[in-house]
Parts: sequence; C-alpha cells; structure tokens
Amino acid sequence: MLLEKIHTPKDLKKLDLNQLPQLCEEIRSFLIKNAAKNGGHFGSSLGVVELTVALHYVFEAPEDRIVWDVGHQAYVHKILTGRQTNFHTNRKKDGLSGFTKRSESEYDAFIAGHASVSISAALGMATASRVKKDNARKHIAVIGDGSLTGGIAFEGLNNAGDSKADLLVILNDNQISIDPNVGALTKTLVDLSTSPSFNYVRSHLKSWLKSHGNLGKDLDKTAENFEKSFKNLIFSNSNLFESLNFRYFGPLNGHDVLRTVKILQDIKNYPGPKILHALTVKGKGFVPAENEQIKWHATSGFDPKHYNAETGKLEKKEISKNLKKTPPKYQEVFGKTLVELGGKNKKIVGITPAMPSGSSLNIFMEKFPERSFDVGIAEQHAVTFSAGLACEGLVPFCNLYSTFAQRAYDQIIHDVCIEKTPVRFCLDRAGLV
Repeated sequence: MLLEKIHTPKDLKKLDLNQLPQLCEEIRSFLIKNAAKNGGHFGSSLGVVELTVALHYVFEAPEDRIVWDVGHQAYVHKILTGRQTNFHTNRKKDGLSGFTKRSESEYDAFIAGHASVSISAALGMATASRVKKDNARKHIAVIGDGSLTGGIAFEGLNNAGDSKADLLVILNDNQISIDPNVGALTKTLVDLSTSPSFNYVRSHLKSWLKSHGNLGKDLDKTAENFEKSFKNLIFSNSNLFESLNFRYFGPLNGHDVLRTVKILQDIKNYPGPKILHALTVKGKGFVPAENEQIKWHATSGFDPKHYNAETGKLEKKEISKNLKKTPPKYQEVFGKTLVELGGKNKKIVGITPAMPSGSSLNIFMEKFPERSFDVGIAEQHAVTFSAGLACEGLVPFCNLYSTFAQRAYDQIIHDVCIEKTPVRFCLDRAGLV
C-alpha cells in the first residue's frame, strides 16, 4: 500500500512517477470507504484525486501556496498533508474541518468555506511575495467552474491580468468531458503551448523581431495575430482568459495524473498570470456518484455494496438508522408552497444562486421554467436582480442559504430595505453553526 507511507508531500515526491496512478486508486478507495462511514462532501473530492496528487508532486507546499476554492474539494489535499490517520474525524466535534483552515495545518494557505475567493486570495499572496522580493515562491488557485460564476472571481481575474503577478489559476472544470474527435489535436496543442522550449523561442523570437525596425514590427504583428487566430479557432473558450492577459493552457484531461504532472512541470516557471483548464468528472471512480452528481455532492453514511459497480444503481435499499417518522424539510415545504402560490399569481418568480435542488426551487422550475432564475454562485447579484424584478411589478422570491446571505448584506440593505423594494427572502438552513 503506497498511501500508508504518505504522511507529507515529501513522502509523495519519493515515489516513482509511474507509481502515481496506483496511489490515485488507493486514495479513491480511501475516500469511498471513509465517506461510507462518516459522510461528507464526496463527489467533488473524488473528481480532483489526480489533480491534487500532481499538484503536490510538482510544487513545494507549504512554501508554495495552494489555495482551494471551494474547500470541500480539498479532502485529498488533507489526506496528503498529514491528516490521513485522523481523517475519520472530518466534520466531527473537535475533529478536522470540512474545509481548509489555516489554524488546522500549515498546508492550508487560506480558509475556504464559501465560493469564488481563491483567485483574489492567491493574488494577494503573490503580490506580497513580490513586495518582499520572494521570487521563488509559487501561488496556485484551484477554482471549480461553478465558483467562477461568482463576481469576485472575475474581479480577481481582472486585477491579476493587469498585475503581471506570478499566479497559476487551475480551472477544475467538471461539467464537460473531452470530445474524442479532437482529443489528439488537443494533446498536441497543449504539448506545444506548455513546452519550455516553445515559450523560450517564442519570447526570444519576439525580441529579435522588434529589434529589426519596421520589418521586425510587421513580422512580430503577423506572428502574434497568427498565434491568436489559431488558438481562437481551436479554443474559442480561451478568448475570455486571453483577453484578461492570462496565458491559457488546455483543456487537459484532469484524470491523467502522469500528463498533468508533465504539464504542471512545463508551466511551473512560466512568468505572469496563467490558467490551466483541467477537465474532470465529479464523483470519478464511484459510478453512482458519476451518474447522479447532484445527489452525491455531499452524502451521509452508506454501504457501497448496495450499489451495482457497473451501473451504479441501488440494488438493496439502505436501512435507515432512524426509523422514527420525521416532518418534511423546510425547503420541501417552501418548494411545494411556491408552486401553489405561483399557480394563483402569474407575477411570482423564483431566484436562487446555484442552489435549485438544495432549496427545492427545482420544484417551481419544473412547473414554471420561464419564471425561474438560477443566477450562479452570485448572491449579491441574486439580491439586486430580484430588486430589479420587483421594481417592474413582479413578485420575486429570492431563496438563499442563510450562511451565504452574509455575502449579500450590502445589497439587501441598500437595494431592498432602503428603497422598500418588495423582495421575499426565503433563508434556508438558518441555525447556529
């Protein structure tokens, strides 16, 4: 067993490169076993096994700063950084935090219990290193594609692109799989764009061309336009990042640990802001979680033997430990009641910041799709958007988790309360945490 020998990233680096796939499988089995007993955020961590192993194999944490966004995808990071033996205490009283936490470990560069903040935090750290003239330290922000919908993520990207900071943003994209028809071409282009030799020639060729007067300027412009046009033709989704002065690398199969290590080694010392687009599968390695990603995002205890290993279907019903009949959940009452009200009043609309199933607004969405709005992980926008709807006579029900409503206090006060804008807030999961 390789995993039993890994207590810190230094132990990980002792492994031969070809041993990493086996380690990844052992980590995945470890995660499934622990989630079955104790529950927790499950699917997200299964999806970043290879990516996390590659990060700690290439970079020098904790000296290099790795910022996770959101923290629940950092279970593998915790396992590799000295918390494997007490991982069974995860999310329990006096146990490990379910998220990254600076006071818990020197390897946790930043606290992450909510979304979209990693780029801003990592940029701050990179800027601090530059001010202190600590040019050796690397800074990495690992952000999920869902978190990229938050406004602060774009604010961070915009600032980072202008700052020329030594920052690597890894986009953990678990929504899109690789198209096999373009896989070979993608592999070739990523090899080219991340090659140290290519970037060396590219940089020095531009300098040489600029030193040769008008001819040099024309050739330089032609070469630059050709590169942009070629990349835009192949990767139209890279336009946003390139326009923000980020070098875009990818897309990369985030479950190929050997190739991920190679790419990270190639771009590790490339200067300035850069983004690596890694394609992953949420719930990778546990078929039920792959098939029903929303359901298995977080889970209570379960028995893996009850599920068909190939189809992922439940073959034997889980036996509830609590046979006592419980009342319906708040969100279920809300979802069904909103449908009832919506049938009587056509002005009623529902808004949620990326929590349709968790808030049961999905019930309303199925019945009234044209009056339902999922605005992404953007609570501030959700509130002001709702205020705009109310200004025009609609009746908005803005459904927020109470713990995430704190991100929109200013909008609640300024855009709703001061103007007495009739927005109905349904705050789910209120309580002492």
